[in-house]
Amino acid sequence: MASINFFSEKIPFQLRQKQAIRLWIQAVARKAKKNCGDINFIFCSDKYLLSLNRDYLKHNYFTDIITFSNSTDKQTISGDVYISIERVRENARSFHSSVKDELHRVMIHGVLHLSGFNDKTQAESLMMRGMENKMLSLRTF
Repeated sequence: MASINFFSEKIPFQLRQKQAIRLWIQAVARKAKKNCGDINFIFCSDKYLLSLNRDYLKHNYFTDIITFSNSTDKQTISGDVYISIERVRENARSFHSSVKDELHRVMIHGVLHLSGFNDKTQAESLMMRGMENKMLSLRTF
């Protein structure tokens, strides 16, 4: 049975409204015409995510999210989504957003990556931002 799980890695962080978030992510998957497989959200520090970025992607910079797909077919989204809570908090300040809204934006960004969306080019980034906004509007909590 598919599951959406939440973990924290070496930081004190507790996600609120877990069940509502699970239902929202499932709704987003349906909108993307995908099935939800196993998705793990791992909330961590800048330092932890930087080490993943260096080790696996050969990038030497801070980021708010890294997504690793574990999908075995194109119809099912499965994977591990690592999110730096420090970056989310900093971005919320920079973008004059609430931490909750910024966290949800980053989480859904990861789900969209698992669904096959990219943001490598400017055009893809604009489409991704539009999809994030559309999917954020599906929240009922």
